[in-house]
Amino acid sequence: MADFTIHRHPVLAVACPACGAAAGTWCRRPSGHRAADLHRARGIEADRVFIDQHGPDASIIRLATGWQVDPRGRARD
Repeated sequence: MADFTIHRHPVLAVACPACGAAAGTWCRRPSGHRAADLHRARGIEADRVFIDQHGPDASIIRLATGWQVDPRGRARD
């Protein structure tokens, strides 16, 4: 189960389907160098996994100490 709160960016909780970077590691360019940004496909996969785990109303928020999942998220607003 992906943990979206332990990495410096929540998208790092899943592996990248574009470049094959493992969960927890930054995306790589075809040359092997670190990519400037995370791949769009990885963000889409992270969204899918997050919704599967926490539901469509949940959100993730940045705290001074890291990330926290808010199960009520947008439904609260």
